[in-house]
Amino acid sequence: MLRHFPHVNTPYTHKKRDYFIAAFTFFCVAVCLLSDANGSLTKQYFLGACGWIFLVCLLYGENKEVRTQVIIAILFATVGEHFASPFMGGYTYRFHNVPFYVPPGHGMVYLTAVALARSGLFLRHARAIAAFVVIVCGLWSIWGISGLAAQGDSVGALLYCVFLGYLFKGRSPMVYLAAFFITTWLELIGTAVGTWKWAMIDPVLNLPQGNPPSGVAAWYCLVDAVAIGGAPAVLKLFQQLKDRVELAKIRKEAYQGVENE
Repeated sequence: MLRHFPHVNTPYTHKKRDYFIAAFTFFCVAVCLLSDANGSLTKQYFLGACGWIFLVCLLYGENKEVRTQVIIAILFATVGEHFASPFMGGYTYRFHNVPFYVPPGHGMVYLTAVALARSGLFLRHARAIAAFVVIVCGLWSIWGISGLAAQGDSVGALLYCVFLGYLFKGRSPMVYLAAFFITTWLELIGTAVGTWKWAMIDPVLNLPQGNPPSGVAAWYCLVDAVAIGGAPAVLKLFQQLKDRVELAKIRKEAYQGVENE
């Protein structure tokens, strides 16, 4: 079950860029959500503009594949946000909208998961980190269905099981582990300050869910999986289109050459 985990006893290198991306995103998430807790729609637009600028700057040093993954993650997550929040009511933002900073925020969160997943720290201590996440998230899920929590969380326990499936059967377990840390951070802050609130009863499953659900990282794992799986297909499609354009250009030049003769 650990076949997709990094090899043990391997001297993985530390890159400052990976840790900077993670630290910067953790900091920005906290500042953004705390600022929006009592802010106006105008402030949301300002935070969103800053988020896009920051994301573009962070992507400057990434390769084409990672950039494509980030774009796919933003598109998929943004569609999911509009479906899950304004349409279904699974959770609700203060203004019953999807704030302008959410799309670039998803991009930064995904990039952080990728950066941490490839960092020397996560690669060297993959199994220890996995054990920590499984235990902490498991205890959180048990608390939610034990009857001791103020708000039941059957959905969280179900999502925790889904998260375990991603973690031990998926091809990018390190990305999923990293996603747990950044998404737990943003969910705890966002719900604590009232930036958004999860419905007590999930509108789809009709089960009680926490605020936030304990296994909420599973939703972000889905975003990660779509981004990682979709990027090669998108890049291949663009390459094919590029090849066709170049071929058409060559044929046109050859045809013009024959006419000139």
